[in-house]
Amino acid sequence: MSDRDTVCEALPALLPRLRRMARALAGNAADADDLVQLALERALARADQWRPDGRVDAWVFGILRNAWRDELRARARKQAVFVAEEAGLSVGEAGVERHVEALSVAEAMARLPPEQREAVALVLVEGMRYAEAAHVLGVPEGTVTSRLSRARAALRDWLGQE
Repeated sequence: MSDRDTVCEALPALLPRLRRMARALAGNAADADDLVQLALERALARADQWRPDGRVDAWVFGILRNAWRDELRARARKQAVFVAEEAGLSVGEAGVERHVEALSVAEAMARLPPEQREAVALVLVEGMRYAEAAHVLGVPEGTVTSRLSRARAALRDWLGQE
């Protein structure tokens, strides 16, 4: 089996995790879907760059993260957004109380600096080990630990939890 085949086989199973990470980074479903699509396109186009000694998920999460950073830089230049958040969200079947709580958490996550939000998304949402997250983020494991500690403290303060 070629490296390209390995990458192609792994991508469908990664979709839910990629979407969660993209949602944590982007803050809304429309931008998250665009981000996942872009990351998948890049992964497929560059499948020959994946190293068999590495994990496909970590490699694709790195692509997703870099694509988001590219988007942030482009937005800063253009001063534009994909879609207004209100245009893409629907309440769904959740009760009002759960919806308000979810919005509060989403708003608190959006207030975190990007570095902390990435660490939270990878470790707390995706369940990656600190070492794996550090590899994806390209930082030492202690930096991930520090970012998570600061993010947890900020989220507790903003969400009024003890």
